[in-house]
Amino acid sequence: MNLKIYTQEIFIMLTDLSKLEEKKILVTGGAGFVGSSLCKFLTNNGAQVTSVDNYFTGSENNHIPEVNYIKSHTKEINNINLENNYDFLFHFGEYSRVEQSFEDIDTVFDFNLHSIYEVLKFAKKCRAKFVYSGSSTKFGDDGKNAFASPYAWTKNTNSNLVKTFCEWNDMKYSIVYFYNVYGDAEISEGKYSTLIAKYISLKKNGAKELPVVLPGTQTRNFTHIDDIVEGIIIATLHGEGDGYGIGSDEEFSINEVVELFKLDKKYIPQRMGNRLHAPVLNDKLKTLGWLPKRNLKDYIESTFCDE
Repeated sequence: MNLKIYTQEIFIMLTDLSKLEEKKILVTGGAGFVGSSLCKFLTNNGAQVTSVDNYFTGSENNHIPEVNYIKSHTKEINNINLENNYDFLFHFGEYSRVEQSFEDIDTVFDFNLHSIYEVLKFAKKCRAKFVYSGSSTKFGDDGKNAFASPYAWTKNTNSNLVKTFCEWNDMKYSIVYFYNVYGDAEISEGKYSTLIAKYISLKKNGAKELPVVLPGTQTRNFTHIDDIVEGIIIATLHGEGDGYGIGSDEEFSINEVVELFKLDKKYIPQRMGNRLHAPVLNDKLKTLGWLPKRNLKDYIESTFCDE
């Protein structure tokens, strides 16, 4: 297939979305940014979806009418009122911030390490295919970043456990890795806000400069949420095993991102765990037909097109 002509129609053809119809699916973190977008896609394609979320960063504003929502810590997944015949289990309900994880280390270990084994046991009981959101931080700075923060360390550890546990128990699984997701439902305010949404909020509120963590030359591969969800679906329906990076090929330094917003930079001190560079390991997913179709520059311009 000529990857240059990849379109939404080809995505639908490749993925055979009828495979989702009437499937019972459990999503941990289903009220969060990525989880809610995934839930919406699944329900739009005929799946029966249940979400388990503790609402640490999830929000009821992200609820989708067709989804059954259960408020619970994922380490209690074997003790709450759930069916035991799910076809797919997406485990996205973990702590997911880098710099903040140093302040929140107890929470990081509670949400990530204390839950993963319980969720794996539940998936084994259901005989569900297990889809885990690893962290692309493990690839940063020649692999050194896998140990650079409590968040990165726990996610790397969990990815290894998922792979090992599923292979021990002959379970189907896919591990996906997101690269700097942006788009609708991204958190824009407070401690857990993410960069693009925070910058959009600041500009809309009249800011003349945007904060940049030193050195500013650190690069990121910002990937639109719709591309992320399409990648998840392809890795789920057609992939097996580890290594499904879902990231845009287009790379921006943080300095360059500020320039896209046409504002000045305000440099702030460097933070622990802040990687300088990570390769985008998306070749494995591309062999299944995935390509990113959205880009950051267009997204920012469309956000402010009326200004």
